[in-house]
Amino acid sequence: MTVATRFGIEEEFILLDADALVPLTSTEMVKQVIGPAEVGGRITSEYLTSQFECATDPMRTLTEAAVQLSGMRQILARHAPANSLIAATGAPFALAGAPTISPSEHYDDVSTLLGELTRQHEVNGLHVHVEVKGDEERVRALRRLRSRLPVLLGLSVNSPFANGVTSRLASWRSVLIRRLPVSWAPPEFRDAEEYHRTVDRLVRIQLLPSRASVSWAVRLSEQYDTVEVRVADAQLQVVDALLLAALMRAIVCADDVPDATAPAAELDGSMWLAARHGMNARFFTADGDVEDAWGAVDRMLQEIRPALEELGDADFVDEQLSRLRREGTGARRQLAAYATGGTASLGKLLASG
Repeated sequence: MTVATRFGIEEEFILLDADALVPLTSTEMVKQVIGPAEVGGRITSEYLTSQFECATDPMRTLTEAAVQLSGMRQILARHAPANSLIAATGAPFALAGAPTISPSEHYDDVSTLLGELTRQHEVNGLHVHVEVKGDEERVRALRRLRSRLPVLLGLSVNSPFANGVTSRLASWRSVLIRRLPVSWAPPEFRDAEEYHRTVDRLVRIQLLPSRASVSWAVRLSEQYDTVEVRVADAQLQVVDALLLAALMRAIVCADDVPDATAPAAELDGSMWLAARHGMNARFFTADGDVEDAWGAVDRMLQEIRPALEELGDADFVDEQLSRLRREGTGARRQLAAYATGGTASLGKLLASG
């Protein structure tokens, strides 16, 4: 692939009460913000009425992405009702009552399948689409991304609270997602035929309402010629989202790097450890060894650096990873804010994105 490789970013947000940090619904805000954004991209409703999604147009540079992501975040913040805030967090600090499902035939099917699981399913993710022509190439890109899911999750953890207390997990969202019938790391598909046959069988047996309901951490898009990476929590700041998008695009474009991974049980374990510990985790490797999370980052960077340089993203990635080493992941920053000043400080941090 070349520097022309396009990508798109979807960010999910949640409307919270500014004091209690519990989810809210605002019918008036929905009327004001849903639709094409003047900065580019589109704002839509999400599974629950407390949620919004901001999706960029297909783009070629991080600079373009920054303009659209920042602009749509500003639109949401500007229209948030009094005494509320728009939060970019993988899961809210606390819940208050049962959530309301957004009106949609598709969402009705999903809620019917999930049953009581929906009650706690207030989750927000960062989804990155990378354009790949041809299903076979898309499956090969999926395998490369699959092998790096633990480190991508470790870098992106941003949901350390559950039910108003510290969950002791860096990504509570990931644990909630894990309860879904088709989630976390996908199987190690040999080719596109196996991928599509598997998804069709999952729909036929009613583990999925439709092909578009696959919740694997990386999947082939049913709507676009893209590979969609869904492993990350929603990110506190635009630069956090851009860092992950740059890494994911480079992995897709680095078509000469290995895609071997640890056995399925060990990959699943590495992902759980990433959700639990973030960048303090240790992961299994494909050759039977163990490495710490930052060691995994360094190895990944060495493998994808030619792609990062060709895409023009290498300096940005180096700078942002250095910042992340200093400041910590979103989860670490949330915990630090809460330790400093409780929900008031945490709310200020969430609103600053």
